[in-house]
Amino acid sequence: MVRCLRAFLDFCYIARQNSLTSKDLDKLDAALDEFHHYRMVFIEAGVRIDISLPRQHALKHYQHSIRLFGSPNGLCSSITESKHIVAVKKPWRASSRYRALIQMLRTLCRLDKMAALRSRFQKQGMMEGSTLSYTEMIMAGGRPIAQGQDDKEQELGEDEDLGPSAGPTVLSSRNT
Repeated sequence: MVRCLRAFLDFCYIARQNSLTSKDLDKLDAALDEFHHYRMVFIEAGVRIDISLPRQHALKHYQHSIRLFGSPNGLCSSITESKHIVAVKKPWRASSRYRALIQMLRTLCRLDKMAALRSRFQKQGMMEGSTLSYTEMIMAGGRPIAQGQDDKEQELGEDEDLGPSAGPTVLSSRNT
């Protein structure tokens, strides 16, 4: 067990170096092979029934990823867990459990569309303040102004093709 843990720690220390050479990557593979060889002791001792953990499987891909993208120093593997919560756990809880995959995919699709819409609304200046503050501004004679709208266009209150506007402009009907 101690040899297994030592091999795993060797792997971790090598992988977290700021820069890695080809020799370091060879040592990384040797430490991983040693870890996989000795980890069976946990099954033999009855500590675990099997060893099939996603993060352990990901270790096999470290050397290739380091060659492609550089040292993973500072990389946190818990990002996969946080993405799993958003992409799987929350949609599962929102489903009725009957044909859950279809419901989960529909939920994710809708959430993506809502995020895109929120981004678009924010870009147009529609997400500032509250509904009450917006209503007060309109009642006081104000106009909604999209971000990036020309000052000249704001002052005129007219569209070139349509003449003077008949009332307050709604941002969703304006092509900006």
